[in-house]
Amino acid sequence: MPPIRVNRAKEKLQRGEVVTTISGLQDSDIIDFLGPLGFDAAWIECEHGPVDWDALGDMTRACDLWGMTSITRVNANDPGLITRTLDRGSMGIVVPHVNSREAAEQAAQSAKYAPLGYRGMFGGRQSFGVADYFHTANDQTMVVVLLEEVEALENIEEILKVDNIDVFFVAPSDLAQTMGHIGNAEHPEVQAAIEEAIGKIVNAGRTPGTLANDANIAKFKEMGVKFLMTSWNAWVVRGASEFLQKASA
Repeated sequence: MPPIRVNRAKEKLQRGEVVTTISGLQDSDIIDFLGPLGFDAAWIECEHGPVDWDALGDMTRACDLWGMTSITRVNANDPGLITRTLDRGSMGIVVPHVNSREAAEQAAQSAKYAPLGYRGMFGGRQSFGVADYFHTANDQTMVVVLLEEVEALENIEEILKVDNIDVFFVAPSDLAQTMGHIGNAEHPEVQAAIEEAIGKIVNAGRTPGTLANDANIAKFKEMGVKFLMTSWNAWVVRGASEFLQKASA
């Protein structure tokens, strides 16, 4: 029997290393295209966009092929939804709108088998051929919670006390919206709130994550952010714009 598949991103975080995650993924062909680039993880988007259960299975298989950790954002903090997402082969979950300690506990416990939680007793694709899956899955399953509203930042000290969460991800766009700066995540008040939250996560000895780009990645690394998510879409837009400008010059 083969051993359980190793969660590359989770192991890097446990060693204190930076994890790079690519997002904006809607199908397995895009994952196959991006796979050789060397990202640690793929953020599969199931809160927004068209990904269904069949597509999710194919996308997690593509991640396995390229040695990337599949991390799926679900659209609700629901135990049944989280269980099914993991059963479809995802090696981690991203849970949105975690605004309280209770919500963080539910997210973590939904992703873990007993004694850490109450994930439904079915292994799904990652368990096939693994004799001790139920005893080892908790060590490889990754949990990311999104702190994306003012309420979450107001309760951050209590949220950070919850065990078995790998990443506390400060999400800029939704946070900006709840702060009254919709569409302007670069507003100084929003950036100050993000930096304060990251500081609290680091000081608590937990792992912070956030959305990064070419312009701010160095700043976030210096602040101690270990989980860096970025979208490939912006690179396409920038490259296309430059090409069209040169073509029309």
